[in-house]
Amino acid sequence: MAPRSNKNSKTSSTKKQSTAKKAAAKKQAAKKYVSTKRTVRKKQKTGSTKKGFVWLFLLFAMVSLVAFGYYLGQQSKASSSVKNSRTVLAEKTEHHKYTASVFSKLKTKRPDGEHRYSSVKKDHKAINAKAEAALAYRSKKPKLVIIIDDVSNARQLKQIRALGMPVTPSIFPPSHLSMSSHKLARGLKHYMIHLPMESGSRQFNKQYKTLKTSFSAARMEARIKEMRKLFPTAHYINNHTGSVFTGNYRAMYILYGLMKKEGFRFIDSRTTASTKVKKIAHQYGDAYIARDVFIDNIQNIPSIHKQLRKAVKIAKQKGYAVAIGHPHKTTMQALASAKNILKDVDLVYIDQIYQP
Repeated sequence: MAPRSNKNSKTSSTKKQSTAKKAAAKKQAAKKYVSTKRTVRKKQKTGSTKKGFVWLFLLFAMVSLVAFGYYLGQQSKASSSVKNSRTVLAEKTEHHKYTASVFSKLKTKRPDGEHRYSSVKKDHKAINAKAEAALAYRSKKPKLVIIIDDVSNARQLKQIRALGMPVTPSIFPPSHLSMSSHKLARGLKHYMIHLPMESGSRQFNKQYKTLKTSFSAARMEARIKEMRKLFPTAHYINNHTGSVFTGNYRAMYILYGLMKKEGFRFIDSRTTASTKVKKIAHQYGDAYIARDVFIDNIQNIPSIHKQLRKAVKIAKQKGYAVAIGHPHKTTMQALASAKNILKDVDLVYIDQIYQP
């Protein structure tokens, strides 16, 4: 029986050792699991920290960009403010350089009276003196010019002639109204060209060959050369509508030089208070002639007579005045019955207020 007891003892010892090993293995596995978990948590925490730094950096970058954009905006406003605070003289210099380059490409000669903007203000009195010297309106009686615009047919011209007084017709170039209107000028000594120019009205701008501010210098030149061909004896042009065109310095400066080159003088119908023609004319050393009164915006005889009295008053104040009407029946009747109103002025054609 003793050997059996020894055998049982060995078996029990082996089991205990096996159990201890298993317990140790489990303990080791548990420690490894805990360590791995801690490592994973540490990595997760580190990754989370990195992400936090990335988001903070992105937020900082966005704030910086917004701040920089605001700074640039303020700088732009400041720059704009400085630009606006520059004198009109400096702005004109830039415009002059631009238009001068256009004319150099066209190989045109600069007019004798042209002044750079930097000297316009300085020599303004001298320019005006030269301009006034080009007029011949100083006489015993003030002079009044009456222009009738929109003439496009023989009937209208006949009505003007029937008045028996010096009234200057301004004739439309060929258009859908009459493709042969230019022929009305044949044999006339005193007349003008009534040139359609861009206005703020789409309807008016659809008129045949209306000059636009968007036209190139070459296209403007072609139109003015066409006027010379159609009206070989013409010396004067005034604008039909044209509030946008005459108010656009660049376009009007180019056109004025082209008209001058072809021997035309421009009479400003003054269809806008923002017209740039006066400044341009003086820069070319020319007298500025413009409409003083529209006589028939209201179509009745008493109103037209009232406007004629206003024109006479202006003529007495400055030596001459320019009144513009249209070939309406009422206008013709009002002019025919206005001899008593016009007795204090010399009624003359447009060319008779200039020196020969």
